[in-house]
Amino acid sequence: MNFFQAAMTSIPDLIRKKRDGGQLSDEEIKVFIQAVTAKTMQDSQIGAMLMAIWMKGMDSVEIQSLTREMMLSGEVMSWPEEWKTLIVDKHSTGGVGDKVSLVLAPALAACGCKVPMISGRGLAHTGGTLDKLESIPGFSILQPAAQILEVLGSVGCVIVGQTETLVPADRVLYALRDATSTVDSPPLIAGSIISKKGAESLSALVLDVKFGRAALYKDLQSAEELAKLLVS
Repeated sequence: MNFFQAAMTSIPDLIRKKRDGGQLSDEEIKVFIQAVTAKTMQDSQIGAMLMAIWMKGMDSVEIQSLTREMMLSGEVMSWPEEWKTLIVDKHSTGGVGDKVSLVLAPALAACGCKVPMISGRGLAHTGGTLDKLESIPGFSILQPAAQILEVLGSVGCVIVGQTETLVPADRVLYALRDATSTVDSPPLIAGSIISKKGAESLSALVLDVKFGRAALYKDLQSAEELAKLLVS
């Protein structure tokens, strides 16, 4: 199936295919993400697709396609050549009391690294880095790429959220995952995290996969499976 044929497929047909356990093609996933980004898909339909993915899962090819299309839904940042080996980041799967990013980003900047961190809000019972930062009067998490570049040049680190031009598909899906109780879907977690990190054009990334009573996953085995998925 080419993209034109996939584009002629209705959104309900795509939802039905995944609901029934079918494998979505690269072109079908592209149609889905483009509909999410262009806001031509109802929230109820997006929620239905998220739940279908939560119930039926995705294989590695689907996850790679989902991640790629989410990343390409907006701008992929580029950096000066002299920063090529300095662009680094860390991302956590989240947990109650997780405040590592708030300390680590400036610490890495102090060591000469550049940290263009696209972070997230709270999901389920976990608090989000962006929510914590927004408690600071006047702090804005929405910054254009040009401003991110300027801040990295002068300060060395920046923590921002998704915008209409920076992984916009994740901005929509992230909020609806929380509303539809599909937060703990491994394919959706992988797509969300890696699409953001891909848009940052990093040279190195540390993934902090948490488990326990205060995390999304309660046991070590589930956390290890997610970690393997994230690095695959």
